[in-house]
Amino acid sequence: MTRRDHALALARRGQVITAIALAGLAGVFIRALAFTPIERTQGLAQKIFYVHAPSAWAALLAFGITGILSLLYLWLKDRKIDSIAAASAEVGLAFSVVMLTTGPIWGKTVWGTWWSWDARLTSTMFIFLLFIGYRVMRGAIVDPEMRARYSAVIGIMALVLVPFIHMTVYLFRTLHPDPVLLKPSSPSMPGVMLVTLLTSVAVFTLMYVGFVTQRYAIAILRDVREEAASAVS
Repeated sequence: MTRRDHALALARRGQVITAIALAGLAGVFIRALAFTPIERTQGLAQKIFYVHAPSAWAALLAFGITGILSLLYLWLKDRKIDSIAAASAEVGLAFSVVMLTTGPIWGKTVWGTWWSWDARLTSTMFIFLLFIGYRVMRGAIVDPEMRARYSAVIGIMALVLVPFIHMTVYLFRTLHPDPVLLKPSSPSMPGVMLVTLLTSVAVFTLMYVGFVTQRYAIAILRDVREEAASAVS
């Protein structure tokens, strides 16, 4: 199998995974709106939680994996690892847009303000801007080895930020609520709401896998085209 055929097979696999995830997302919306109780104090606005929290999970998962792959790249110097790390970073940016859009909508209803410069929100915005810089830098540097090396440094910086963002609600006074799931004690929400949340987290994780698979396939196809063009010239 040629690299092009491998990339096309990866793309088809990613499309299937993404289609399953999108069908699951539709199911999550139906369950959240029609079969999950309305939270007593926040009302209907709380249902944004079932999109906001899983998108935040997917974004930080993507950035964390980018950081781990960045460490592996500096060790192994394998361009495949760099390509997967870049794909994960780009997908993480997409999920970050969802997170940073749904958060203020929810916050305006519950807190009365679109944005507050507290530790959780500020650090989340910082990692988002960090990866905007990551994408801009990758587009600006032509040499692939230099691009991969500099990208790895930024990815490792993000890897340090991911656990810090999770801990900000414990380290600082913040408007953002404490975690309801990823904490030492048991989940602080009713079972029916927890099932909806966990289902949504699983769907967003599957969507992440589908998106990264397709984005990595695109990177392989781009490399194949560049190699073919170099051979002709």
